[in-house]
This record gives sequence, structure tokens and C-alpha cells, in this order.
Amino acid sequence: MERDYHESGLSIVDNQPVRISRDQLKPGENLCEYCTARCCRYIALQIETPTDWNDFDTLRWFMYHERIGLFVDDGDWYLIVYNKCRHLQADHRCGVYEIRPQICRDYSTDNCEYDDTWVYDQFFETPEQLVEYAEAVLGPREGTSIRSRPPKAVAG
Repeated sequence: MERDYHESGLSIVDNQPVRISRDQLKPGENLCEYCTARCCRYIALQIETPTDWNDFDTLRWFMYHERIGLFVDDGDWYLIVYNKCRHLQADHRCGVYEIRPQICRDYSTDNCEYDDTWVYDQFFETPEQLVEYAEAVLGPREGTSIRSRPPKAVAG
């Protein structure tokens, strides 16, 4: 089905942006006009690098909560909270654009995740992945390995 597009680049049928590559942008155009506002659907908070089992246990507790992940980028650790901005509108635009926070004003599309090429050094979606990583880095925690213990020998 051929779609009609509004001048904003949004499909009139399904309100989804038309996908273009960065090099197709015309002078003065903003990449955000063609995006689904990925940067407005999560927050990432830099955290201290875990160095022992207590640190990893705290991070594991974070991950027991819904819509939480962890990633490492250029050696820095981040807690990612998947929760869209309350001012993100159905057309993927900011409902408070004129008074948006400074962090939003400072954000640039120069290195944003628009292109789907974002790769982290490490990415943890489950507590089990984090524990497995911690065991690889720190060695098994006494009595708490997520791996199955070998069966006890049967007494003869």
C-alpha cells in the first residue's frame, strides 16, 4: 500500500516516521523529524564500576526490578531504566519542547542511536547474565554459584 506523508515526514496512515539515512538529510533538516524518539524512551545513569561480590549483588537487586538493564560503554557502567518520558507525544515529538530540560537541549543527534548501530562493551538484560559475568571476573562466590553443583557420589 502506498502511503501519503505529511511534510513532517510522518506517515499519515500509521503516524510512523519515514526512515532515511543520515546522509539523506537536507541542510537545515533535523534527524529527529524521522525518528521514533528512542532517546526519550529510557534514561541511563552512570554508576560506579562493580569491584566485588557486594557490588554485583546490589546490581543484581536493581535488575530484579522490571524494565531495568545494565551496560558498559568505554569501560563506564550504566543503569538503564526503560521508561518513556511523560511528555513524549504519539507523533514522537516533545510536548514541552520550548521548556524542555537542559539535558534534552544539550543532546545531539551526532552520535545518537537512530541508525541501530549502537553496540556496548557489555549488555546485561537479566540478573543471571550479570552473575555469570561476575563469576567469570571474580570467580565463583562460595556457595552461591548459579551453575549446578556436581552430584554427590553415591555411598557404596
